[in-house]
Amino acid sequence: MTTKVSIDASGGDHGIPVTIAAGIKALGIYKDLHIYFVGDESSVKTEIDKYSLSKKLTDRFSIVHASEVVAMNESPAIALRKKKDSSMRVAINLVKDNTTDACVSAGNTGALMAISRFVLKTIKGIDRPAIMGRMPTMDGHTHMLDLGANVDSSPESLLEFAIMGSVAVQHTEGISSPTVGLLNIGEEDMKGNDKIKKTSELLKNSGLNYYGFIEGDDIYKGSVDLVVCDGFEGNIALKASEGVASMMGHYLKQAFTKNIFTKMVALIASPVLKDFKSSLNPGKYNGASLLGLKGIVVKSHGGANIDSFLAAITEAHTEARAKIAEKISLQVSKRLENNE
Repeated sequence: MTTKVSIDASGGDHGIPVTIAAGIKALGIYKDLHIYFVGDESSVKTEIDKYSLSKKLTDRFSIVHASEVVAMNESPAIALRKKKDSSMRVAINLVKDNTTDACVSAGNTGALMAISRFVLKTIKGIDRPAIMGRMPTMDGHTHMLDLGANVDSSPESLLEFAIMGSVAVQHTEGISSPTVGLLNIGEEDMKGNDKIKKTSELLKNSGLNYYGFIEGDDIYKGSVDLVVCDGFEGNIALKASEGVASMMGHYLKQAFTKNIFTKMVALIASPVLKDFKSSLNPGKYNGASLLGLKGIVVKSHGGANIDSFLAAITEAHTEARAKIAEKISLQVSKRLENNE
């Protein structure tokens, strides 16, 4: 069975050079994959022709012309109303038309969410879509949502996030009953505001594998398979973790380049340092899912390099094969029936 993914080739800080290279690389890895590169046809074709492998893969990719690009600093309203032939909009339209099974974009997050919600619509029973991504832990990674799509979410919305995230983790990670933790300022029942306490009660009665409250450090300990929070806190946690990783890299480099002795030590320790850098590299976890839509959309970091964007394509490929949107819709439908 062929898995079809549309790529917003022109989106992001680096655009076509990165997205095309990552797409060609993905085609070499996933033999069932067909990619629709969406962007200026001439520019896309010129870039594709630079890769000798592309000549062997002509039956496994298509080029779809789009005359406009959504700028990284463009307002979502303008992108939605005035740029109907943008590479982002056309790539999402392909999912809507069932031409592709998923879409990947490194473009403007606000515009991507606005266009995706307008074109694909939300699943019945879901009030707000949420952004779910992976976070590094001591023994691998965990999943976390919402990472910034919603601020000041209600307890009911947070419950929806937990349901969607649990389904996604179950079917992409092969975990039969993912543990769900609610991010709070403490683990004790008395901690947190009224919204968090009410959300906890909803989760206790949800049928999910609810672990309870977790604190910020539990994210990186890997205490749970899924961390649920409001987009305000989630985005701060995400950016803080990226900042800490950069800071640690900065100080390590500074420490190992002080003098000839530390440079010699760095040379000896280079395999260990390489593994350390790989473990904390944000690009390794690139590819956040816009859950709650009637279709699969994956958001890549705007400044993603080739390997990072490849990670986002991999996430889209995995979700498409697992039919995540359909499985979330089914789970939400069952919940609605049980509540009637």
